[in-house]
Amino acid sequence: MLGNEAVARGVYEAGATVVASYPGTPSTEITEYAAKYKEIDAEWAPNEKVAMEVAMGASVGGARVMTAMKHVGMNVAADPLFTASYTGVNGGMLICVADDPGMHSSQNEQDSRHYAKGAKLPMVEPADSAECRDMAKAAFELSETYDVPVLLRLTTRIAHSQSLVEEAAREPYVLRPYEKNIGKYVMMPGMAKVRHVVVEERQQKLAEYAEKTALNRLEMNGTKIGVIASGAAYQYAKEALGDRASYLKLGLVYPLPERLIRDFAGSVETLYVIEELDPFIEEHVRALGIDCIGKAAGTLLGESSPGQIRKIVLGEETDTPYSADQSAPGRPPVLCPGCPHRGVYYMLDKLKLTVTGDIGCYTLGAMPPHGAIDTCLCMGGSIGMNFGLEKARGKEFARHTVSVIGDSTFLHSGMTGLLDMVYNGATSTVLILDNSITAMTGHQQNPATGKTLKGDPAPAADLEAICRAVGVKRVRHVSPFDIPALEHALREELAAEEVSVILVEAPCALLPGVDYGAPMTASADCRSCRLCMKAGCPALSMGEDGKVQIDPVLCNGCGFCAGLCPFGVLRKGEKK
Repeated sequence: MLGNEAVARGVYEAGATVVASYPGTPSTEITEYAAKYKEIDAEWAPNEKVAMEVAMGASVGGARVMTAMKHVGMNVAADPLFTASYTGVNGGMLICVADDPGMHSSQNEQDSRHYAKGAKLPMVEPADSAECRDMAKAAFELSETYDVPVLLRLTTRIAHSQSLVEEAAREPYVLRPYEKNIGKYVMMPGMAKVRHVVVEERQQKLAEYAEKTALNRLEMNGTKIGVIASGAAYQYAKEALGDRASYLKLGLVYPLPERLIRDFAGSVETLYVIEELDPFIEEHVRALGIDCIGKAAGTLLGESSPGQIRKIVLGEETDTPYSADQSAPGRPPVLCPGCPHRGVYYMLDKLKLTVTGDIGCYTLGAMPPHGAIDTCLCMGGSIGMNFGLEKARGKEFARHTVSVIGDSTFLHSGMTGLLDMVYNGATSTVLILDNSITAMTGHQQNPATGKTLKGDPAPAADLEAICRAVGVKRVRHVSPFDIPALEHALREELAAEEVSVILVEAPCALLPGVDYGAPMTASADCRSCRLCMKAGCPALSMGEDGKVQIDPVLCNGCGFCAGLCPFGVLRKGEKK
């Protein structure tokens, strides 16, 4: 199983009945796999904060629950997270967070272990798929035993690697009774002060649990080299060092044990702490007064590797098992052929507008040949940043500034930014790129698609009605493939003296049922003007003769390039 699939299996086997999440790579598949079990009520929430609140409500109601998110999603959910530490749980609550060392699909590589320490919540970290299943199940027992939500940390390599998992039957979990308890669940200051005492007492109990839990284990292979590691870093260390080192493998990464670490450190000559991103474990070891080798010999950046560890610990270079006469060409991410966002970025580049971007496929508009995005901060951040630019540089600057945001991202956290613009008198323009799906993370449903995670029919959120409800008077619809209409809409709305929204609507080219017909063809009388290359479509290239070529395997016939050619060279081919 994938690590993510194994987590979902553990959630199922533990008898959980409620899962609420928001998709985000590398965590998405946890919830998608959980939704395959008929016994689990799984949903995509509008954002991670709402997902956390739904899960917490279900826990209070007596169910075993899970919510999953990527590391930056934890930032969105941090408000209920910290207070849930005070309230505790009723049914067991598992919170999965997937970090992304190396930033394969993220805007930063923050270390979520700090959330465990900050919120005073236990955190487990599996090192393979079998442990993903086992630790997910163990987390529910831990949650109910100590009356606390439990964090499960994954990284991209564990989430998206496969290893063997032994399945078991689903536990017959019985819904716990719901009891009204104002002192426990209503966090007004008077009650919260009392609950803080409970949190600190729980911390002491968890610290003792860390010393004896089977989640942490010793692997002794001698006394010369000792390694403390967890998760993927443990796997890298084992591959690099094998039996030449002894290991303290930590499955519970918060709270960290003290006696266990002291005893292990005292049994080896040289102690290494191997971990990705921040020196979280290392700082704990040094705080105990134990000397160790950690980040000073490694790096705070990106992923670790067996070769890196072998060089640090043994001073050995890794033999490269292959060689190449030349390096592989760069393969930057690009918008797919037929992507409806392509026309938008062509026009934004043509008009030389300042563009505040957002998180989604459309972030690729920052790449050549468009280079049409100036900023990208966080989910929903494009609209607030647009207004901030207007505040800093004035309304004349706003006449040349737009926000770009997707349908799912708008519903995630863009609506409040738009409300702020209207409420505080902005004049800027917002483009909502509605491609009928949450495309970036793999075609997940959202409140605007008309379907739930389980595929059941659902009311589709009306984006225009939402915009008008927060006070936007100027809302219009346009197709990204109608370039003249898109240009006209942009020029007209940028000139308006109030906030305006342009709903740019066309489905993702990869959705089932989207068929633009036969691929495009190029006639031999190409003038080599290269205007079609401004589309940035991977199906187009220039041949050795300087004339445009179309790859029929890549081209899906959207026809956008034909609208850029002033000589009629690009035409629709015949459907085979």
